[in-house]
Formats: sequence, structure tokens, C-alpha cells
Amino acid sequence: MRRAYRRTVDLSHPARSPLGSAVVNCAVYAGGVRQKDDCPVDEALRRVRKLGDGAFVWVGLHEPTQEEFAGLAELFGLHPLAVEDAVTAHQRPKVVPYDDILFSVFKTCRYVEHEELTASSEVVDTGELMVFTGADFVITVRHGMHGSLGPLREELEQEHEQLAKGPSAVLHAIADHVVDEYLAVVDAMQSDMDAVETAVFAENAGRGDASRIYQLKRELLELKRAVAPLDRPLQKLAGEAMPSVAAEVRPYFRDVADHLLRTTEQICAFDGLLDSILQAHLAQVTVAQNEDMRKITAWAAIVAVPTMVCGIYGMNFDNMPELHWRYGYFLALGLMAAACFVIYRGFRRNGWL
Repeated sequence: MRRAYRRTVDLSHPARSPLGSAVVNCAVYAGGVRQKDDCPVDEALRRVRKLGDGAFVWVGLHEPTQEEFAGLAELFGLHPLAVEDAVTAHQRPKVVPYDDILFSVFKTCRYVEHEELTASSEVVDTGELMVFTGADFVITVRHGMHGSLGPLREELEQEHEQLAKGPSAVLHAIADHVVDEYLAVVDAMQSDMDAVETAVFAENAGRGDASRIYQLKRELLELKRAVAPLDRPLQKLAGEAMPSVAAEVRPYFRDVADHLLRTTEQICAFDGLLDSILQAHLAQVTVAQNEDMRKITAWAAIVAVPTMVCGIYGMNFDNMPELHWRYGYFLALGLMAAACFVIYRGFRRNGWL
């Protein structure tokens, strides 16, 4: 049976946002505790800078336009290049410091449930998540209809001690959440790998299984493109001094990097297994084709005997042996049947038929 994959409820759909089409959530945190009464972004920033002492604001956005993001960029002093990347998306995972602000890009992944893997099944759905981290703010920009940070925000708000470490703790929680989703997708893909492997080595294996293997390999490649480039950014977060990343939070990124390494190794193992499955399938197709050719050749050899006899006695020459013999017709039929039977037995004994 297919192992169930728990899908995260998308709490941050723009239609459910009380703050507008792009701003999904805006909250002020002080001492690791979320302050009551959410307010507009500019008012939240004023409250944070008035509170001081580790307070910060976390603003969540979903697919903002250039016009919607322009005000926030000016308010928080974001670099134009980072703003352009956040709005247009289609970026590789990376971390880029801009003065005292850190811009991070993550690829989000989701396993797409399906009853049966086909040549056109979508297995992995990807999106993007950008994070601006400053001294007193975190801005998250999400692209795609999955990868909601609503449940993550709720979980993190229960860990007051960790949240009190500031914006870098939020960045770590996001990175950890993204990598955990990678692990969940890889684990869910195991059932597809098992299904393909079982189908290829089944007695009634079909020759159309190659298209399913190629489709799964393409989906695995899409996952690999999201996972592999994140290794270097996590290493930088764990080992180098980066803006707005507290030294006490850096060790936590090492743990995330270890989880990412496990995911990468699993993906590489799946890729190698798919190559082996594909080679085995092609070998099976080749063997089946050879068996078909042997059978066709054997039947062609059997049919060649009566064809030759009929061809010779069908030339209608007057002076041919036993042409006018009374029992010649029955003798010719008997000889053809006997010769065909002998050849047939020989092919059967040699495994050609």
C-alpha cells in the first residue's frame, strides 16, 4: 500500500489574508513572544524600534508585484538587486549579504499524490522562498501554492527561548523546515521507486515501462536541482560570519546541513538505482526482441520447406519426375508434413519455439 504523505494546509493563501493580496502576515516579537494586536507593516516597524532590545517584525508575503513590494523595500532599505530577485523569482538557492541585510533563497518542494505513476505523472512540485534578514526584521516572500510558513510560525511561537535569539533564529527555522520537506519528498518517492522496480522485474513486464522510468528520473532531476545547490549556502551560514546571523545560531545551521547531505545522498542513490532499473529494462526488451526474432526465424524455416517443394513442382515442365504418378500428390504432401514436423521438433528441442 502507498504510504500516506501528510500535506501541509496552505494557511497563507492570499484569499485568506486579512492584510491584502501580497502581505500574508505581519507580527511583532519581543523577548521571544508574539505581541498582541497585529498592525500594518510601517506601524509594526515603529513599534519594534521603539521596543528595541531584540524585538523584531516578521512580515510574510505571497507572490508580490513590483508595485506592492516597492513600499516595503523603501521602508526596510532593501537592495534593488535583491528586490528584483524576490519579485521575479526563478533563482538558485543562495545567501547574499547586502551591507547589514542578508538575502537568502530556498527552493521549496512538495510531493504530488497520484494513484499510479504514468508517463505524464507529476511527482515533485517546486516553488521558491526568499528571506530578507535584518537586525530587527524578517521578510519572507513565497512563490508557488505550497510551502506555507503558517504552521512553522505557529510552532516557532511555542519556542520562546529560540525565538528570542532574533531574526537569525527565524532564518534557521525556515531552512530547517525546507530541508525537512526535502526529506519528506524523498521518503514519499520511495514508493514510486519500488513500484517501478517491481513492474520492470515482473513476469508480465510491459515494454512501455521505459517512459515511466524516464518520467520518474525527470522528476528526480527537478528535486536534485532544488536540493544540491543549497549545500554551499548552508555551509556559509554555519561557518562564516554573515550579517544578521547571531554566532549562537550558527551551530544550528550545521545540523540542517547534515540533513541536507542525507537528502542529497538519498537522491544520488535513487538516481543510480533508476539507471540500473532502466538498463535492466532495456536488457529485458532486447532479450524479448531476440526471442521474437528466433521464433519468427524458426517458423520461417518451417514454412520454407513446403514453399520450396511447391515452388519446384509448380514450374509446370512436362518432363518432371513423378509428375504424372498416381500417388505423387499424396507423397509430396506427406514429405512436406514430415519435414516440417522434424524441423519443428528440432527447434522445440533447442528452445527456439
